[in-house]
Amino acid sequence: MGAQERYGVVGILSSLGRSWWVLLLYGLLGVLFGLIAVTRPVAAAAALAWALGVMALAEGLVSLLALFDKQVAISKGWLAVYAVVSIVFGLLTVFNPVATASILLLFLAAWLIVAGVYRIVFAIRVRKEIEGEWLIALSGLLAIALGVLYVLNPVGGLAVTTIWIGAAAIVYGVLQIIAAFKVRRLNQFKL
Repeated sequence: MGAQERYGVVGILSSLGRSWWVLLLYGLLGVLFGLIAVTRPVAAAAALAWALGVMALAEGLVSLLALFDKQVAISKGWLAVYAVVSIVFGLLTVFNPVATASILLLFLAAWLIVAGVYRIVFAIRVRKEIEGEWLIALSGLLAIALGVLYVLNPVGGLAVTTIWIGAAAIVYGVLQIIAAFKVRRLNQFKL
């Protein structure tokens, strides 16, 4: 490796090493969010839904403003429909985030039930061609059961789902923190 190539690699590693704090910040935020989600799942779900509503509202307003542009890449009719739907969804979500999160969870429940039925039918159809088809059918039954539980108790389902998301966020955060300190060592590379 020539001196110029070596300097390029060392420069990149050193630059990465100086940015270690970004990974640390992501990790700390991940752990913080995860702890909130695990300890206060309904509040965390409401906060996530609220953030989604703010994004939808902002996108709707930008789309509404785009209607006044002379050159729009899509028909103004579709753009107007999209803007209105985004604004309405955004407002409903911002003013009642728990209800929105519960409704989204009901969509998830419907999908789980349909997916479960599909898996069972699939397992029956391929039972002569593969081994262990009962595992596919079992996953279908579990998906249906989870979907039904979400329908019967959306707030409880919302809490459980948010706890799982929180646990994943904690793991993600811890891994980011570990990575940050490993990347920090790269700052020690000199030419």
